[in-house]
Amino acid sequence: MKVIVFLADGFEEVEALTVVDYLRRMEVEVDTVSITLEKEVRGSHNIRVLADKTIDELKDIESYQGVVIPGGLPGAANLRDDSRVIETVKKMNDAKKLTAAICAGPIVLAKAGIIEGKKVTSYPGFEDKLAKAVYQEQGVVRDGNIITARGPSLAVYFALEIAEYLLGKEKAQKLRDNILLPIAEAYSQK
Repeated sequence: MKVIVFLADGFEEVEALTVVDYLRRMEVEVDTVSITLEKEVRGSHNIRVLADKTIDELKDIESYQGVVIPGGLPGAANLRDDSRVIETVKKMNDAKKLTAAICAGPIVLAKAGIIEGKKVTSYPGFEDKLAKAVYQEQGVVRDGNIITARGPSLAVYFALEIAEYLLGKEKAQKLRDNILLPIAEAYSQK
């Protein structure tokens, strides 16, 4: 099982890398893909990440089971403005494969024209850019193969929802336990 996580300069590091980390823990092959000619991508908080591939090296898209779009600015706008990213998002959605975006990332799904009539969420303030969708204010929203989330503090829950979609409830629960999420949730209730 393989998933693409697109990276563009200005991506939100915690949103992208939490998904990569947690899926790899579950033995999902994740390819981080830079949309430039360089594998090095600079996050919105100036953290440099070395992508696995550049978008020009991305072959056999049909072999992937999903695509993930992190937020962050200008990262999400850079992804939105790349026709190759939009084409990949359309192909994944058309094949009913995982199509996920967090924070500002759903603007990519809107540009791809795949969220009309779908329940989605995003970082507050992006609602008007998702006007044809059925906007929700929940932390993480799943509508069929489309998963969206609001922002950085929800990256763990976004990754868990993706894991559940790809691998099932039981494996996602095992991941929750392995990352000690029940302890963190109990702590946050103090």
